[in-house]
Amino acid sequence: MNKTLKHSLYLFLFGIVLYSCSIKTYIPEGKRLYTGATIKIDADHSVQDVDLLKAELETVLRPQPNSKVLGMQPGLYFYYKNQKENPSFINRWLYKKLGEKPVYQSDVETFEVEDILRNRLENNGFFYSSASSSFDEKEQEASVTYNLKVPAAYKMERFQLDSIPSPLYDYVKEETDNSPFSKNMRFDLSNLKLERQRIDAELKSKGFYNLNPDFFIFEADTNQYNNKRFDLFLNLKAQVPDKAIVPYIVQKINVFPDHELKDTSALEPKRFNNKNYLQNPLYFKPKHLDKFITIEEGDYYSPQTSKNTSRRLSTIGAYKYINIEYKEIDSSLTDSLGALEANIYLSPLTKRAFRAELQAVTKSNNFAGPNLAFTYSNRNLFNGGETLNISTNIGYETQIASGENAGLSSLEYGLKGELIFPRVISPFKIDDDFFEYSIPKTITSLGVSFLQRSQLYTLTTGSARFGYLWNANRYITYEVNPISVDYTSLNKTSDEFETILDENPFLRRSFEQQFISGITVSFTYNGMVDANKSKQFFLNSTLDLAGNSIGLLGKEDETGEPKSFLGLEYAQYAKADVDARLHLNFGKNKDHTIATRLFAGYGLPYGNSEVIPFVKQYFSGGPYSVRAFRIRSLGPGTFSGDDNSSSDGSFFDQTGNIRLEANVEYRFPIYSFFKGALFVDAGNVWNSKGNPAFEVDGVATDKFSSDFIRELGIGTGFGLRIDVQGFVIRFDLAAPFHDPSLPEGERFDFRFDEPVLNFAIGYSF
Repeated sequence: MNKTLKHSLYLFLFGIVLYSCSIKTYIPEGKRLYTGATIKIDADHSVQDVDLLKAELETVLRPQPNSKVLGMQPGLYFYYKNQKENPSFINRWLYKKLGEKPVYQSDVETFEVEDILRNRLENNGFFYSSASSSFDEKEQEASVTYNLKVPAAYKMERFQLDSIPSPLYDYVKEETDNSPFSKNMRFDLSNLKLERQRIDAELKSKGFYNLNPDFFIFEADTNQYNNKRFDLFLNLKAQVPDKAIVPYIVQKINVFPDHELKDTSALEPKRFNNKNYLQNPLYFKPKHLDKFITIEEGDYYSPQTSKNTSRRLSTIGAYKYINIEYKEIDSSLTDSLGALEANIYLSPLTKRAFRAELQAVTKSNNFAGPNLAFTYSNRNLFNGGETLNISTNIGYETQIASGENAGLSSLEYGLKGELIFPRVISPFKIDDDFFEYSIPKTITSLGVSFLQRSQLYTLTTGSARFGYLWNANRYITYEVNPISVDYTSLNKTSDEFETILDENPFLRRSFEQQFISGITVSFTYNGMVDANKSKQFFLNSTLDLAGNSIGLLGKEDETGEPKSFLGLEYAQYAKADVDARLHLNFGKNKDHTIATRLFAGYGLPYGNSEVIPFVKQYFSGGPYSVRAFRIRSLGPGTFSGDDNSSSDGSFFDQTGNIRLEANVEYRFPIYSFFKGALFVDAGNVWNSKGNPAFEVDGVATDKFSSDFIRELGIGTGFGLRIDVQGFVIRFDLAAPFHDPSLPEGERFDFRFDEPVLNFAIGYSF
């Protein structure tokens, strides 16, 4: 550690001490700042999981002491500063944003907290527990210790159903027979509440529309035992309405595909598949809409079926509100059965929409410029929920540089059309029941773009897609594109660019693969939707196969030359990658996270291809990769652009057909919507077959080998996130401490004085 860094560290520590002392100077005379409480438990030998019990009891401690950030209390500091006469505008603003009123010893009502602790212990079956407290007082601070004596818990001997009227009795009996309650179970009030909710949910799914978990009551009887045992009985409360103990069926279904807040009594229903569709004029064809509705006439009422219907309807993309209301048909109510009318109100989104985006683009190769995009959307195009999106964009970039690279510019403009069908379009029939959770969408698209790079070349690119996207359940998503076609045409090349291609045959081959036709398959498991879980897992795997089917139709124009299709040389490759992420959430509010990520990808050219097309290759570095290296600047392997005359750093990124990356990040709250992070990233790209253009002294610097661990680019840094209801603006400052482009023996060098600032929207992983 150099002297400058040591001095900075000493000054920082001295500042913390000075800051902490300044807080104490504001504490009024005769007051002590409350610093928190601890719990000590003296438990009977039979009590298990004492640490878990202690953690639960700590959640009820009141009040909470003033918050700390890195050992400091900025909220308290700005509160005291604001109490001075005529505080400055800055102090008033900081107090409003960060200030906290001090919590003193006198604010702690220990007797109330003791009562709450005893009550919580009784709720857990530890009856006749005792609690006491004592303060630990210092000159200006005080903390409290709660001492709890916990006896053996009461445990269940039997669980049985009491007298419940028919027809409800038979249904409840079936559920209690499947109850998780068992002999020797400790009395736990929260478990009793959960069991009531479970029974209610199960019975709701069997038609008990008017049932409520509060209608049930558990009664514990200890009279027959003297060894802390009890019998548990489930009963129905008195004066429960008669209609709560009978199941209901759906007798009538009304669907309003174009619902507005107006009188609908004049609408004539159109009967389709045992449902009434009420709309005038026709907005959504019943034969297409009916597949999304899982509620059926004659079925028992089920909240889950209603949720499924609502979820499926929301995936269409044509509606902003879905409201399902049930109305009781009193005239059909009997002693054993009730009837409901289901009304499905669907409020459409605006049919036509127009969106414009203006972006300022900057890149690590010193290119900057504006990008303008327009998108026109037409929803429910053919009255079947179809969505047409037509987008166009134009972007201009120029390099801010001097010397031979000055004046380089890039102009790109394109047009894309996308048509989305909220159903399966297929030459063969697929049973709708096969997709229970959601109906797949069929997505078709056509696009063309033109890229003109001054002094080098013009590139025309066309693309076509046909595929399906659907959710198998809440966590799993599949995407299959059986038709995926890309066409590129390199023309108007300059003499300078031809020289670059001559010096880099791999680059030339990657541009010569004009035609890419294949299939892509993607699988995603997203456990991140469970935001409150301690462990969250995410996995995405993609397979990209090109040239298989088209290879059967291709022909070899000349012996030993690549095959072509319709006069175009086509690419053949297989590319697979896996992106796995694990988040570990901890802390009282699970607001601290250890986020990890592992990415591995490999592309194999074969047959017609010696190298994967340039647009399909991997790159490393940037705000969503190894953040200590600029985007697309890491690798391949140990390659350094400084050692290669054909790499001018202007247009050609450093890519490869193999990519490995690993990231770990600690995320923590700072204040309000400000969050911080500390992270380490490692990764690189390689070529499975060395590129002669990257050779240095006869050594293929870009080739993957068993020494790949020593060739990882590694960096560390810290970041600031502004997280407002899930919308994240991210700033990451990172510096490399292992650079594979440096000579061996010099790669470990923490260049903290050469950090890279990354700006991005959303978390990196």
